[in-house]
Amino acid sequence: MKRSFLPALAFLAALAAPAFADDPGPGGERPPVPKGGHQIYVFYCQACHMADGKGAAGAAVFPSLASNPRMGTAVYAINLIEKGRGGMPWFSDQLTPAQVAELVNYLRTNMGNNYPEPVTAEQVLPFSKPPLRER
Repeated sequence: MKRSFLPALAFLAALAAPAFADDPGPGGERPPVPKGGHQIYVFYCQACHMADGKGAAGAAVFPSLASNPRMGTAVYAINLIEKGRGGMPWFSDQLTPAQVAELVNYLRTNMGNNYPEPVTAEQVLPFSKPPLRER
């Protein structure tokens, strides 16, 4: 007795149909925008530099941001975030100058860093790509 697998295959094909991108997910139409230096760090930096900022080594080396004397120079941190370096990507196309300033201020005053001089969005502007100066 022959059995037909056609109905079962049709059913499986229907389950494997792609979801359409027009349907918003549970969070709404746009992803959440991180606010404040800590949230920006968690959203963009923590996956590589770890929650404690001490970095990691494995398939790649992610340098420590914790107790990092290079954070003493605000321009170093701004330039690195805006333009990237080595394996680190640039974030000038993802973060506004205000967000970069918040992130730099967070990095300079947390995780064992004690450089309290605030960084402003105006200081970040010369390093930013023109199209994303404001969102």
